[in-house]
Amino acid sequence: MSIPTQQKALLLPSKGADFTLVTIDVPKPEAGEVLVRVEAVGLNSLDYKIQELGFFVSEFPAILGCDASGVVVDIGNGVTDLGIGDKVLLEPNPGYRNAAFQQFTIIKASLTSKIPANISFDEAATLPCCLMTAAIGLYAGFVPHLLRGGASLTPFWAEGGRGKYAGQPIVIFGGATSVGQYAIQLARISGFSPIITTTSLRNAERLKSIGATHVIDRGFSQADIIAKVKEITAKPVHVVYDAVSIPETQNTGYDIIAPGGTLLVVLPAAVDQEKITSDKHFFMVLGSVHVPEYEESAAGLFRVLPELLASGQIKPNVPGYIPGGLSGITEGLEKLKRNEVSAKKLVIRPSETI
Repeated sequence: MSIPTQQKALLLPSKGADFTLVTIDVPKPEAGEVLVRVEAVGLNSLDYKIQELGFFVSEFPAILGCDASGVVVDIGNGVTDLGIGDKVLLEPNPGYRNAAFQQFTIIKASLTSKIPANISFDEAATLPCCLMTAAIGLYAGFVPHLLRGGASLTPFWAEGGRGKYAGQPIVIFGGATSVGQYAIQLARISGFSPIITTTSLRNAERLKSIGATHVIDRGFSQADIIAKVKEITAKPVHVVYDAVSIPETQNTGYDIIAPGGTLLVVLPAAVDQEKITSDKHFFMVLGSVHVPEYEESAAGLFRVLPELLASGQIKPNVPGYIPGGLSGITEGLEKLKRNEVSAKKLVIRPSETI
């Protein structure tokens, strides 16, 4: 398989700048790494937040993007589980060499998952970052130096983990978001029931098809949502995953969790200070497989993911194709900014770049 020496990439020159299409060298894999020809890239709201605010990226110019799928075209020393030609999904690391907004990228072999035959590249590119954000939130513990954490549940891929939480309720705000859809599916595999989610009711059937047992209209007031949860279950709710994380949902979620429970959010804390008590846990989730404390868990999930996808136990988000290759990313991010995307994951194909 011939590998070019140069490639197209979408470069962010500095925080707050416009993206620029450039030509750069194709990187070479080091020990334990693979070079992937990127076939599809999933877009995230995080991408435009990094562009505008510089989150998680300390050096510029930078290449962004943290969702991708593609084909392994070169392998570094010591890689034994992957071969040239394997189709994989991966969570690249925004920065430069390991990012997704380019035609070729580098990743640790252990942080990839093979794509089964029933999953397209576009579908596979909807998975990595948001699936891992859901999984890290549910199954990871607190990482002190990051001030980030999760609910510390037993992972379903660990011994005794599958179905362990049978009969326990969970509430997921924003079930139609990419993170919310994966949180619902992971909760189902872990045994949670009822699985209660909020969404626009036009997405109710989709969410029920992937594991939600009860859907609450996201337009309900805070008091009505709390009352509806109590109507659905009399059991204490020990896990609330807020995949929306605006102040209203964070405060509602905090009111729902029982003492000893955990509220998980994906944006900075916005719970009213006067209601915070020491008997309720409250963590912002950092869904990066590149955090050393999360790599083992990520590798564990990636090992079982091909079987889960092949069997339909985990279903990808519905991809929303954006034409134009890397040049289409700006249009896609503008759609996300305007909140025009619901129950889909926008996807571009770098090979279409002119």
